[in-house]
Amino acid sequence: MIPEIRKKFNNDFSEKVYQEFLEDLNSVLKYPTDFRVCETPLFISHELTSELLKACDDVLLQISKKDFLRRSEAAIPAHLKVPNDYEHPPFLQLDFAITKIGDKFWPKLIELQAFPSLYGYQVYLNDAIRKYFDIPVGFHSYFNGLNKAAYTGLLTNIIVGNHDPENVILLEIDPEKQKTRIDFAATEELTGITTVCISNVKKHGKKLFYSKDGKDIEIKRIYNRVIFDELERKKLHFDFDFKDEIDAEWAGHPNRFFKISKFSLPMLKGDYVPECYFLHELEKYPANLDEFVLKPLFSFAGLGVDVDVTKEKLDSIQNKSNYILQQKVEYAPLIETPEGYAKAEIRMMFLWDNKSVKPLLVNNLIRTSKGKMMGVDFNKNKTWIGSSIAYHP
Repeated sequence: MIPEIRKKFNNDFSEKVYQEFLEDLNSVLKYPTDFRVCETPLFISHELTSELLKACDDVLLQISKKDFLRRSEAAIPAHLKVPNDYEHPPFLQLDFAITKIGDKFWPKLIELQAFPSLYGYQVYLNDAIRKYFDIPVGFHSYFNGLNKAAYTGLLTNIIVGNHDPENVILLEIDPEKQKTRIDFAATEELTGITTVCISNVKKHGKKLFYSKDGKDIEIKRIYNRVIFDELERKKLHFDFDFKDEIDAEWAGHPNRFFKISKFSLPMLKGDYVPECYFLHELEKYPANLDEFVLKPLFSFAGLGVDVDVTKEKLDSIQNKSNYILQQKVEYAPLIETPEGYAKAEIRMMFLWDNKSVKPLLVNNLIRTSKGKMMGVDFNKNKTWIGSSIAYHP
């Protein structure tokens, strides 16, 4: 990406130091990473940083329009609609594949979500990378002039609000079994809140409680990490219904999981957005189906994505309204590694407090791959791939 920085990083790289870095990262919190951490961060140029910021502004402008907001209401399945929604989401991420147009690197939007991401873990990842590797002066992972202290303060304010952290929980299904559990541990350390399994929440009237040190603690605010797709699949039974009226606030309202999601992609247009269609709205399929990917609307973490689309597959789908057809993007060979180039996608991470008119870009994460797609299944036995962070000038 930046040849002189990349060359120096690769020349200085030591497998021994990388293993020490992983050992440190995996022991600093109560849980280790349950996903592969890449050998290298991404160093992005001023030019690509500028394009990413323009792409973010372009998408944010579109999703703030009244017509978009009106249409997004249809994304929420009636049986999953939760009361007491509010104006804007406190968490928002835009995922861009890094492609190339001519000789210029170019971001293309592939996903977006108004649902929490690894906001806590990325703090610890940045600290560990800087401890073990030489990051050039003037390069940052945070945005908008934030440092660790300012970022942590903003994140804590968004999650905890005006409450005592004891009365705020991170809500999840079997949190100790989730691949993102290291982020739960990081969030606990940074904010002082407690992670609670949904099956351990008790309801009395409109009030919710969890047990701590043998006593019931009232829950006044919920940092929601429950994914409805998983909730539906596991058919869990618990003491309260998301559709109940409760005396607790949401830090990340469940409706936002649907309202700003893959459902949004067909409504977005522009130079930074690939073609995308609701499958049920197509009168005929594109002639070049091999250039499209099929995605289920409401799954998470890449579940159900099909990159080998055929007319027969599309015809066999019963509930076409639950799928989108998105133009494939060709990831650019971006990161030079000892064994060829890796591709990358970058997640631009925003926080949005109640007093602000628009979300604030605060942090990022990257995923790198040498396979057909991102993810473990497509990168078996490969090195210099996985999760990391981008540093920008």
